[in-house]
Amino acid sequence: MNNYCYLTFPTTYFALRSEAVLQETPLDFKLVPVPRSISSSCGTALRCSCADLAVIKSTLEKSGIEIDASFELAENKRPHPVWRRGKIKS
Repeated sequence: MNNYCYLTFPTTYFALRSEAVLQETPLDFKLVPVPRSISSSCGTALRCSCADLAVIKSTLEKSGIEIDASFELAENKRPHPVWRRGKIKS
């Protein structure tokens, strides 16, 4: 079973900017629709390897990109919130 981490953003603008910033790095990522298990609203999320999550978040934050939350999601399972803006999970 594959686990991926998903980053959500407050606006589509930040999602698209994240793609532009990360294309300049060797990191593996993909913009995808927000999985229904994370949110029922439409939107765009960034899917990445959970091993790259810390580096990706740091890169985006240094570029001024706001991140709403990050989730670890296994196929066919409910998401596990890893981080939310203003609240860090241990």
